[in-house]
Amino acid sequence: MESGLGSNCNERHWIFKDDSWFSQFRNGSNPWMARYAYALIFLVSNLLAWAVRDYGHNAFPEMEKLKNCQGGRGCLGAEGVLRVSLGCFAFYFVMFLSTAGNSRMYNCRDSWHSGWWSAKIGLWIALTVTSFLVPTFIVQIYGEIAHFGAGVFLLVQLVSVISFITWLNDCCQSEKTAERCHIHVMLLATAAYIICIFGIIMMYIWYAPEPSCLLNIFFITWTLVLLQLMTSVSLHPKINSGFLTPGLMGLYVVFICWCAIRSEPAGESCNRKAEASNKTDWLTIISFVVALLAMVIATFSTGIDSQCFQFSKKEARAEDAVPYGYGFFHFVFATGAMYFAMLLIGWNTHHTIKRWTIDVGWTSTWVRIVNEWLAVCVYLWMLVAPVILKWRQTSESA
Repeated sequence: MESGLGSNCNERHWIFKDDSWFSQFRNGSNPWMARYAYALIFLVSNLLAWAVRDYGHNAFPEMEKLKNCQGGRGCLGAEGVLRVSLGCFAFYFVMFLSTAGNSRMYNCRDSWHSGWWSAKIGLWIALTVTSFLVPTFIVQIYGEIAHFGAGVFLLVQLVSVISFITWLNDCCQSEKTAERCHIHVMLLATAAYIICIFGIIMMYIWYAPEPSCLLNIFFITWTLVLLQLMTSVSLHPKINSGFLTPGLMGLYVVFICWCAIRSEPAGESCNRKAEASNKTDWLTIISFVVALLAMVIATFSTGIDSQCFQFSKKEARAEDAVPYGYGFFHFVFATGAMYFAMLLIGWNTHHTIKRWTIDVGWTSTWVRIVNEWLAVCVYLWMLVAPVILKWRQTSESA
């Protein structure tokens, strides 16, 4: 019995190693290829939600016949986005429940994650169609829960970004690469600070043209203060983390601040860029497409980064261990489904958004700003925590 099982695993391992990528994908033997299929399903759900929001009234007149959609209007617009998001969330949540805890390849749950695409695509379509048949009050409840789920996604993404920056800094400061990468680290850190300062100056020019723009001036100035704070703490003698991590974190923080101010509604006198993009032109369309793809890529990259949430001591990797956490991967995509719904409706279930826009509204602005402040707090805690814990251990031993 054991020899038969071992030969079966060896056979699948040989297929995984030597066969073509198409055969691996078709036979369900390549979890790395499966990631792209799940990302494609997620992208199609995003596009479907956008189409329902912007063009649903003209393309789906038969929705008016559905009883659970408030005369058809409830199945389109903001509620239509929530319905598509609900179907997408249900699909990835089912995948999360069916793959969570699996740590070995070449078993049934591994085959379910990496294969059975006809069944899974059928399941995704069925759940998406079903989401348009459920009563409106269920969709409204889901919309409220989606606010929390989207916040969880932002938190997971935040930890993933900070973990990557810390990992990169540790690699550059290791004994093997410290001398070889010294110049590269200095150039990268210098470039990061130059871009940060340049970005802050441009935000002052674009989004704070008048002294009366107090809110935007506060956002931008406080971002500059946070950049200085991160640098000072990182260079403290007891921490001594160098310039690289605060420089890269500065890029991330400045980018979030820029996204937050850009999310301010059009018509604000202090947001000339929003007024210029009020009309739908090719630049607006390109910005929308880039934002959509960036969201999918962020979800994809965060989903495979389950190691940054392993707080226990890492053990030696088994030969048949899964390449990434399947359950965590699907959990990130499930919360990502809630996140893209919030972006498309501006974090407000009763908010009307114009065509070809994403993440616009004062709620979106404040969500971004709070995310920026939280990012700095998490980063500073990761710097200060080892020093505090070491001081406590020294005090207790004394």
